[in-house]
Amino acid sequence: MAATTHITVTLPTEQAAELKRLTDNVSGHVAEAVARQIRHQLLGEELRQYEEEHGAFTEEELAAAHARIFGSSEPGSGTAAV
Repeated sequence: MAATTHITVTLPTEQAAELKRLTDNVSGHVAEAVARQIRHQLLGEELRQYEEEHGAFTEEELAAAHARIFGSSEPGSGTAAV
């Protein structure tokens, strides 16, 4: 089990109520959300660094990435996400 640290977080009352309604493991739910946000920020930084070194992504590269992540809108293309 990973080491943990106890912290206090203040949330708007409505968010806290909805969170408790959604899960009985508030700490796990919050930890997941924080991990997702950290990954999002790290990926954003990696993409910025890549573009600084190699230039902006082309429309074709962006379309290919979108198709690979979300699946192609073209039937029979074989690139649908699993």
